Amino acid sequence: MLETFRLQAANPADVERAAELLREGRLVAFATETVYGLGANALSVEAVAGIFAAKQRPAWDPLIVHIAEVEEINRIAMISGELHDRVERLAEAFWPGPLTMLLPKAAGLPDIVTAGRPLVGVRIPAHSVARALLRATGLPIAAPSANRFGHTSPTTAEHVLADLGGRIDAVLDAGPTQVGIESTVVDVTRTPIVQYRPGAITPQQIEAVCGASVEVYVPAPENRAPESLPSPGVGIRHYAPRAGVLLVEGTMEAVLRKVSEQGGAEKIGVLLPTGWPAPEVAVVQPWAAWDEPGRLAATLFAGLRALDARGVDVIVCPLPGPGGVFDAIRDRLLKAAREK
Repeated sequence: MLETFRLQAANPADVERAAELLREGRLVAFATETVYGLGANALSVEAVAGIFAAKQRPAWDPLIVHIAEVEEINRIAMISGELHDRVERLAEAFWPGPLTMLLPKAAGLPDIVTAGRPLVGVRIPAHSVARALLRATGLPIAAPSANRFGHTSPTTAEHVLADLGGRIDAVLDAGPTQVGIESTVVDVTRTPIVQYRPGAITPQQIEAVCGASVEVYVPAPENRAPESLPSPGVGIRHYAPRAGVLLVEGTMEAVLRKVSEQGGAEKIGVLLPTGWPAPEVAVVQPWAAWDEPGRLAATLFAGLRALDARGVDVIVCPLPGPGGVFDAIRDRLLKAAREK
């Protein structure tokens, strides 16, 4: 078992040490504004294979590649003339930030990164530590979320260590992440643009910037492992805590009713919006105000992990209605609640 070093982002020497490890082909988890990512040199087959091994991630699930500057995009993607204007507009509006664009992969990018697909997900993170680390490495860095495959995504270094301690070389601790859910993923090579994963950047924002409509991808139910997924973040079951997740209509009455229906056979947890009455028989984890989607998103995964840590058997959680960032919250909760 590896010794996983806990490095501090506030210490420039630790940031350089993390960069050195990545240049050596090692695995380093680091904070972005969305969630903590598990990074490896995207140009090294061996380094990227380490990500799949550490996460126990199937080879059919492609990765996102992170870069520090727009000028580095040609190292991993090929932008044709007809794509150039669209990519430029979206990059100017949303990079650095929580938007991943699927683009035609460059010939030098290993197929393992894209699960053999012709498109690669590219993002420039907005987190200052992530960009400092990327600049220090001088490399494009492949980085899915730094958790065991299918588990709740990590928003603190503690979450990373709970899942991957002893399986990776280091985690660069920069405190809790701010957005708290993974980036929006869109295929910009198609018209309409296809959104594969909802996030903090909404289809309406994308449409307003580039003038093309956005179509939301709806996966077909699958009972077998695919040869490869069309995009990161479209697995049927994902983001799941150890406890089962029971979703209810997004009202306090529905939460109270669902808790009362569970009886006394199981230890019940509730992810409870602030200001809602707490069920007496449940373990309550405060969430955020129901009308603040940004805060609900930022604290969602931390809340699910906190209830897991308190040993509950099931988690009752209200499901918000659709629209804007609520779509991303719904996506994570619906996948977390899906049976194995």
